[in-house]
Amino acid sequence: MLLDEESLAHTFIDNDDPLYLIEDSPLLIRQKEKESNARSYPRRIPLALSKGNGIYVEDVEGRRFIDCLAGAGALVLGHNHPVVVEAMRRVLDDGLPLLTLDLTTPVKDKFIQDLFAILPASFRQQAKIQFCGPSGTDAVEAALKLVRTATGRSTILSFQGAYHGMSQGALSLMGNLGPKKPLAALLSNNVQFMPYPNHYRCPFGLGGEQGVNANLHYLESLFANPESGVSLPAGVIVEVIQGEGGVIPADIHWLKGLRRITSTYGVPLIVDEIQSGFARTGTMFAFEKADIIPDAIVLSKAIGGSLPLAVLVYNEQWDKWQPGAHAGTFRGNQMAMAAGSAVMEYLVRENMTTHATRMGMRLFQHFRALQIRYPQVGDVRGRGLMLGVEIVDPAGNPDACGNPPPSGSLAAVIQRECLVRGLIVEVGGRFGSVVRFLPPLIITDSEVDKIASIFSKAVEAAIKY
Repeated sequence: MLLDEESLAHTFIDNDDPLYLIEDSPLLIRQKEKESNARSYPRRIPLALSKGNGIYVEDVEGRRFIDCLAGAGALVLGHNHPVVVEAMRRVLDDGLPLLTLDLTTPVKDKFIQDLFAILPASFRQQAKIQFCGPSGTDAVEAALKLVRTATGRSTILSFQGAYHGMSQGALSLMGNLGPKKPLAALLSNNVQFMPYPNHYRCPFGLGGEQGVNANLHYLESLFANPESGVSLPAGVIVEVIQGEGGVIPADIHWLKGLRRITSTYGVPLIVDEIQSGFARTGTMFAFEKADIIPDAIVLSKAIGGSLPLAVLVYNEQWDKWQPGAHAGTFRGNQMAMAAGSAVMEYLVRENMTTHATRMGMRLFQHFRALQIRYPQVGDVRGRGLMLGVEIVDPAGNPDACGNPPPSGSLAAVIQRECLVRGLIVEVGGRFGSVVRFLPPLIITDSEVDKIASIFSKAVEAAIKY
């Protein structure tokens, strides 16, 4: 049974922070006292977890929650999936070294073969792989080094709303200004930001096909015009679906145009698949929907089967850097590689791309029905099981496309109301107005329906505030 919402309601009080938790759990008290002020998720999801199984987690008080955050999308098979646990146990039982730097092992060799097998054939035939530090942000840093070394140029083109990690180089690529304001020494002088296509909130105030075409025209003129003021970049980095930026899927025509433009001008295209990869969006990798081949792909999260692992896979023509140009102690995590191989094998064997498509459409249709009932549900978007619901203020002044302004305050209340009903979700996007859904891909029809039911009740309750 899911938790009784009344049993959790007492933990919340009304004040400036609607998600402030009054909790006498020693774990939460010590976390608040001893962990850094930079901690983030516990402020909005104040739980002390003790167990995880499939799409569910349980806290130390025995209350059960549906986890639609799932390690920020890393847990594509959910918590403690049998094939992942068995792969980890096998590494321990076989006495394999757990850490090997970048020395090879049978586990590592198999992992590379498994990964290359799920890449598009035209990409893997000319691909090289670099194992990076354990987080995706380190792989992004490696990608920046790679293209700058190969091209001899320095500028990187990123997009408004982008999220590529929190290290200094990756942070300079971020659209969100909040984490960057306190820092004076970013690489901002070497990053050029471009508008990201967004049908609902078109940066050109046009929307639809007109907005996409204007975006592409602006991008190409930036490269072609000798008076643009912007040097030809060393690379372009893009998320096919912006996750932290509000679950905004790039228009397919725009992606094709972006690939054409970057190819024409000899600019490497880096696709960040850290959150969207491994069947989540209904194809093994999100860029495949547009039938394009990037120059480099950044991968992490799901690739390690719940353990830290990150890699950069790229076309061998850019392999110009020298030995030791990018390194890291923990790039040889053997247990993560074994778990990652188990995940990839399962995704292929069980045809999880099709399942993610079907489950995602089922959940999407539930949200669209909710959109008809409540004007506060402004937009429903995403692909597969990477979905977002933008919450708006229908009484506010509309933008150039006629859409009401985003409401981060209402989204925060909805998030809280989901939590007290046993559903963990995250918010993101501009002004924190987008409720995000990243459930494990193993989710069933009935579980999708349960999520939609809880979310509907949460929206209804939040609107009454």
